[in-house]
Amino acid sequence: MQIVKQSAVALFLAVFTFAAGAHPHSFISLKTELVTDGTQLSGLKMHWTMDEITSADLLYDAGNAKPGDEIWKKLAAEVMANVLGQHYFTEFWHNGQKVKFLNRPTEYGMTREGHQAVLTFVLALAHPQPLAGQTYRFSTFDPTYYVDMRYDKDSDVRLPDALQKSCKIGVHTPKPSEETLNFAISLDKADAPPEDMELGKQFAQEVTLQCQ
Repeated sequence: MQIVKQSAVALFLAVFTFAAGAHPHSFISLKTELVTDGTQLSGLKMHWTMDEITSADLLYDAGNAKPGDEIWKKLAAEVMANVLGQHYFTEFWHNGQKVKFLNRPTEYGMTREGHQAVLTFVLALAHPQPLAGQTYRFSTFDPTYYVDMRYDKDSDVRLPDALQKSCKIGVHTPKPSEETLNFAISLDKADAPPEDMELGKQFAQEVTLQCQ
């Protein structure tokens, strides 16, 4: 894949627009907070921190912009459009069935944390889901594994205070086979794994929400 650096957002958009291979070549640290009224789950509040190389291009475009400046809104909107094109890079499951999302986030924005760009947004479920006695699973990943998306700590998935006594969260990190690892390592930026392989899913952490 060739990327023409026309603007600071160009690299980031290219990462999310093209199925450009695996290895990975870009990294995003995830944090997620459940959005709930205590009885129903209505969405996931996501906090994505880009690696410094990807962030450098985004932050160059932002310059010395302060929080709330118009450029942050523009960058967030452009990046968010590409995230939406990939269904938020997220799958959410209940009883073996995919739970649908709203087509647009209820809120989103972009900020700077040191030398890293941070995208935040609320991924709203199409319909609020009951919590009592239910189990849900969700994963966030790039199917091509060009981008590695992961929680650095289990505590990066936060359970709201209202659910601390009735629900529990678990984060499962898979251990891909040596064959899969070697295949991922062999891929260059110009290479792409077969679509039906779902390479990124084999590396994806799975979050389980279980409520009494």
